[in-house]
Amino acid sequence: MSSEKIKVGITQGDINGIGYEVIFKALADPRMQEVCTPVIYGSSKVAAYHRKALNLPSISLNSISNGREAHTKRINLVNCLDDNVRVELGKPTEAGGQSAFLALDKAVQDLKNKAIDVLVTAPINKKVIQSESFNFPGHTEYLANAFGGTPLMLMVSDLLRVGVVTGHIPVKEVSAALSQELIVEKLKILNQTLKQDFVVRRPRIAVLGLNPHAGDEGLLGKEEIEIIKPALEQAKKEGIMAFGPYPADGFFATDGFKKFDAILAMYHDQGLTPFKALSFSTGVNFTAGLPVVRTSPDHGTAYEISGQNEADEQSLLSAIYLAIDVYNNRQMNDEITANPLNTLDTNSLAPMND
Repeated sequence: MSSEKIKVGITQGDINGIGYEVIFKALADPRMQEVCTPVIYGSSKVAAYHRKALNLPSISLNSISNGREAHTKRINLVNCLDDNVRVELGKPTEAGGQSAFLALDKAVQDLKNKAIDVLVTAPINKKVIQSESFNFPGHTEYLANAFGGTPLMLMVSDLLRVGVVTGHIPVKEVSAALSQELIVEKLKILNQTLKQDFVVRRPRIAVLGLNPHAGDEGLLGKEEIEIIKPALEQAKKEGIMAFGPYPADGFFATDGFKKFDAILAMYHDQGLTPFKALSFSTGVNFTAGLPVVRTSPDHGTAYEISGQNEADEQSLLSAIYLAIDVYNNRQMNDEITANPLNTLDTNSLAPMND
């Protein structure tokens, strides 16, 4: 693996939320510049406004035009916005949404051009960011469109990993969206990311049911019998160790979830509610299934505390560290697979003469 420090692109997110607060607090940690080269995508003027308004740690920013120019011993900032953009702390505004998109778009361009190595995204407001250029439910879908691949939202902490079959869709549409093929596809992505990105040799995956009590043998719903169980049977035939379906209400109540390397939930809140209850301060949202590495903190814009210097930076720190770990794991995996045993000189294995 390369000895160069990894370039971590960090998007500013919504300029009226807590993005800059957690970014400044995280990058004030002296360990940051030892393990990576940070590149913020945003605005030096907006950054200065937040720093002054919140009395945040004083950080010297090196202004650059793209990630290739990043100084390895500085905190770098790519200016993506018009200097006249207006910050209105705690308010969802059209300017805030557009500013978040411009930073994300520039960071994605640099990631495509390999000017940065990984992407960490600060929170956006999914409504105000909508435009002709961004017509997606969230970061996950936008990045899948930009880079290809089938994404899997995977929440990660030291305690557990939780993925979801269906992502940002209304609850009333979940049942119709589920299919045996979709669940098998998500299990394949989850199994692969556990091996490649988290170095788990033989992943064990728990799968949750959709209905109360996992359907109670069909009494409370047929999805477990008609869709989920056949999907598990198919996954096992393909070498994936997937177990369930387990009733979601009691699964997290005991330590049973610790016996598995990951959990696959059927829909967004079924997986994210218990995850955030158990790991909110250090949880990370990782987009598995993409050819690039993207993470984010597991919280939103938090308008209600924006400008009050109350935001906790631990989730963003965890997101940066996870992005670095996954990048290194992928590099290691690529090196191993590029040098299979059959490339050895077989003559060197011949027996020696006495």
